Amino acid sequence: MSGALSVTEARERLLAGLARADTGSERLPLEETLDRILAHDLVAPVSVPAWDNSAMDGYAVRAADVAADGGTELAVSQRIPAGVGPVPLRSGTAARIFTGAPVPEGADTVIMQEDCTETGDSVRIDRFPGAGANIRAAGEDIRAGDVVIPAGRRLRPQDLGLAASVGADALDVGRRLRVAVLATGDELVPPGQPLPPGGIYNSNAPLAAALLRRLGCEPLPPERVADTPEATREALTRAAAAADLVLTSGGVSVGDEDHVKAAVEALGRLDLWKVAMKPGKPLAIGRVAETPFLGLPGNPVSLFATFLLFAAPAIRRMQGRDTLLATPVPVPAGFERDRPGKRDEFLRVRVENGRLAAYPSQGSGVLSSAAWAHGLAHVPAGTRVAAGMPLDYYAMDSLLA
Repeated sequence: MSGALSVTEARERLLAGLARADTGSERLPLEETLDRILAHDLVAPVSVPAWDNSAMDGYAVRAADVAADGGTELAVSQRIPAGVGPVPLRSGTAARIFTGAPVPEGADTVIMQEDCTETGDSVRIDRFPGAGANIRAAGEDIRAGDVVIPAGRRLRPQDLGLAASVGADALDVGRRLRVAVLATGDELVPPGQPLPPGGIYNSNAPLAAALLRRLGCEPLPPERVADTPEATREALTRAAAAADLVLTSGGVSVGDEDHVKAAVEALGRLDLWKVAMKPGKPLAIGRVAETPFLGLPGNPVSLFATFLLFAAPAIRRMQGRDTLLATPVPVPAGFERDRPGKRDEFLRVRVENGRLAAYPSQGSGVLSSAAWAHGLAHVPAGTRVAAGMPLDYYAMDSLLA
């Protein structure tokens, strides 16, 4: 496609012009930080485990007190349940110990109870597993001073568990990125209102707002912008003053009713690119005053695809995330496409029986394809697809993580 950028080139240019937004941070209780972006490295103040502990129920001993071939009988000098601090182990004795309990000073091995026989106040060691067996060493998981969770991580349930394991009851997280959503077009009608002749319901605004929420942003109330230069400039000015990022749908082409391009150029600066992808139209990036601007296509599936492939990585960059791009996995096609396309195509697909199934209608206005799909399959330009051919598959969950 002459004069068009590849998806990779366009995304690299987009990301090169963006930096972490200066949104500041806030300290929240641990239980309120799920899906938020960690603002600073979490450094462990303690080791985990904090002391050597038993990996199972059994008996703590000195290896030197036990015969290698078993049969040693030792007096049981103490009982150590989890949560109790032991006294040092007396030489020539064993300590009854339970999973997670601290190993007493002087002991270097835990013998599982199945390999022992209790005889009153003594225990016979029937099988010796070797010195050092069944002990979880202090710091085996985490050492004091380690970076437990790096800044930029979107916090998952397992991250909160890890933070709690080093004693963190609160974390510093970035304030949510505020994003203004502007949908352009006189034909757009709010859902719930009667449709006039030529009107269509505004699906782009709720779609974009929902995608933003999934990425941990705070979308401002979406606004429909009338197709006039004045309304477009006024809406962009308000949005730039209130938001960290301005996101628009439609109006970035060069038609008589496309006013976004001129308005952004008047208020700041604009780059407009043709991207060799389908679905997709020109991608506009720039600044309204000093606020970053991203203009996406007006067709709902084009907006959906370009949001996932361009807006989402851009937002992750602005959030200061440690990972910007979803990683595809190869999955064999369960369909054929005889005619190679001139642009990279991102098909709405599902994985069925280990193969990709494509939605029957891949038009840029067929939003039902996006609701049906579990991910996108990348078909490079000039490629004929044969059944069984591996394609790069992007799961929706990874695109919106």
